[in-house]
Amino acid sequence: MKNFLVVAFSLVAFCQSNYAQKALDNKMEKKIDSLMALMTLEEKVGQMNQYNGFWNVTGPVPKEGDASNKYEHLKKGWVGSMLNVRGVEEVRKVQKIVVEESRLGIPLIIGFDVIHGYRTQSPIPLAESASWDLEAIEASAAMAAEEAAASGITWTFAPMVDISRDARWGRVMEGAGEDPYLGSQIAKARINGFQGKDLSASNTIAATAKHFAGYGFSESGRDYNTVDVGTSTLYNIIFPPFMAAVEADVKTFMNSFNILNGIPATGNSFLQREVLKGEWDYKGFVVTDWGSMTEMITHGYSKDGESAAESAANAGSDMDMESYLYVKHLKNLVNEGKVSLDKVDDAVRRILRVKFELGLFDDPYKYCNEEREKTVVGSDKNMEIALGMAEKSIVLLKNNDQLLPLKKNGINIAVIGSLAADKNSPLGSWRLASKDNTAVSVLEGLKKYKGNKLSYEKGVELVKGQETFINELDINTTDRTGIAEAVEVAKNKDVVVMVLGEHGFQSGEGRSRTNLDLSGLQQELLEAVYAVNSNIVLVLMNGRPLTINWANDNVPAIVEAWQLGSRSGDAIAKILYGDYNPSGKLPMTFPKNVGQVPLYYNYMSTGRPSNPGDNLVFWSHYTDEANTPLYEFGHGLSYTSFSYDKLKLSANSLNKTGELKVSFDLSNTGKYEGKEVVQLYIQDLFASRARPVKELKDFKMVSLKPGETKNVSFTISAKKLEFYSANNKWEAETGDFKVFIGGSSATQLESDFTLKN
Repeated sequence: MKNFLVVAFSLVAFCQSNYAQKALDNKMEKKIDSLMALMTLEEKVGQMNQYNGFWNVTGPVPKEGDASNKYEHLKKGWVGSMLNVRGVEEVRKVQKIVVEESRLGIPLIIGFDVIHGYRTQSPIPLAESASWDLEAIEASAAMAAEEAAASGITWTFAPMVDISRDARWGRVMEGAGEDPYLGSQIAKARINGFQGKDLSASNTIAATAKHFAGYGFSESGRDYNTVDVGTSTLYNIIFPPFMAAVEADVKTFMNSFNILNGIPATGNSFLQREVLKGEWDYKGFVVTDWGSMTEMITHGYSKDGESAAESAANAGSDMDMESYLYVKHLKNLVNEGKVSLDKVDDAVRRILRVKFELGLFDDPYKYCNEEREKTVVGSDKNMEIALGMAEKSIVLLKNNDQLLPLKKNGINIAVIGSLAADKNSPLGSWRLASKDNTAVSVLEGLKKYKGNKLSYEKGVELVKGQETFINELDINTTDRTGIAEAVEVAKNKDVVVMVLGEHGFQSGEGRSRTNLDLSGLQQELLEAVYAVNSNIVLVLMNGRPLTINWANDNVPAIVEAWQLGSRSGDAIAKILYGDYNPSGKLPMTFPKNVGQVPLYYNYMSTGRPSNPGDNLVFWSHYTDEANTPLYEFGHGLSYTSFSYDKLKLSANSLNKTGELKVSFDLSNTGKYEGKEVVQLYIQDLFASRARPVKELKDFKMVSLKPGETKNVSFTISAKKLEFYSANNKWEAETGDFKVFIGGSSATQLESDFTLKN
């Protein structure tokens, strides 16, 4: 009886909550109706217009040029959003113009690229994804949102949820890697972190799922390049993280720069009208990427600015970021009947809804609290969150002879590499609101451990000249100054810690590479030091998978440390000294050779996948390199060891309404307490479309003490087996399946089962 009452009361509470939410939604929609009834067509178009920051708002009013036009448009109510205006003083001033000087006083939504932190920088998103820790990723996004909101920001252009299998593409650093399931879970975690449970709270901001769609599949890994994919790839690989974003109630989408199957995404009605706002019933709004509406002309799709605005509006692009085309042409397009007023009204309604949900109509200045900005931004609490995230993001790639963890006393250590003392590069690529040279360097982190003697030599410079977000880096390929000194300091040391990889500005937007080796003269430096002391711990700082075959063959210990943000050096030092046992797993495959790229674990079997023997050539392979990766998706070691045993399925079949339990024993067979990310993979053996050889379907983080064994279980339902079939719908098809369990995509255990009706 007691349980019945608990359920009954819970049901009543749920219904009351649901009713209350519907009442609030109805009230908000009525307010939107009332406001739109007062708006002129110019003011409606204005809500669809977003401008970049254009002058020091606290300074004198601009008298001429672009800045003057934008200022006048603000006063007329012809601007719905601004981006790159930040700081409470600046935001308050620009908000005041529209609220107090425009006819209707509709507040602005203020956007900014809060990608992996605001002032306090967490690890780059690819690094965070290597943690496989959804709670930590959500907390990291929440910390970034808190700082941004305290600085007047109400909207971030994150998370990027593009799946990419191509390490040449620089923006892999901004995503969650190659897998649609992991990417979907991380997308939801980041959105939940940014938006919280209450978007109107003063510490949350609206999130953006970007880039819709296919941006991560740019040909040759070259940024902004053409994308041409089939239905199966589009629906089964590219779409799932965006679908997860809709499920997480992300408030905005951003379309992508690229052409998708011949049509620019900004003008792609199939993507925006048919799929996003149709099939998925998405209620938020779509913003273009920077200038992407104008770029439809360059793509050879639109004749001029007017036709570009027409295509974009009809396709479902609700807000124009820095193309100026809606504000120039949309009113006339409506008057001429080329764009319906209903489509404009739909876009404006979506934009106003997000502003109401943010609470901006209740208080346009709610995000403009100077005292809060002073206490929240860069706080000690947030720095500790960044440190914890950084520790979880590090992946131990190799550890021969248990070289790591290092002893804390009595050894002589040489620290080598310009990145070891670098306080700027670890902040990563997207750190627009951070302060330069504020990261804790690896050298600083190691110096906090007082028991050993450290000697530092830079070796060779990685970068010559200026380091900026918008300019190409000049990588040093000629000046070998410092190699001899590094070799000398490495002699007779107990251990050499070499910090090599990429500068933070070598990955990110516009930073594609055809060579994934260590940049510049770093490989030469590594080999020169190895010649006098092979006892090397290689610490990689990079924003993408690299080809490090020589290091893997020769160097005994390799740590993937990515670009870890503000507390980089502290996190790396704690890993090297064993105060944190690494638990990270790779979210992207590391190739042996750039010629293998794109390389990913969930590939389709060819008709000739196997070597027939007798030196015959007629099978799917390279003549100069193996098909296998250097490090597979999901790979990551610990200072302890784990064993998998006794895989058991609760039944050998399940029906479409049932569940099947998969259980196994996981044991810590080493001497350290550790965490293991256990991974469940599925293979659909025969289907209406060919299916991958293996697909990640679930994972768990399991902590074990030395000698401890735990029975771990997963549940498989028909929902987990769904894919976009040849019947052009999401379904789980009956038939035979394999299930795999292990600590990476190179799984240890497997069994099979059947799905029945």
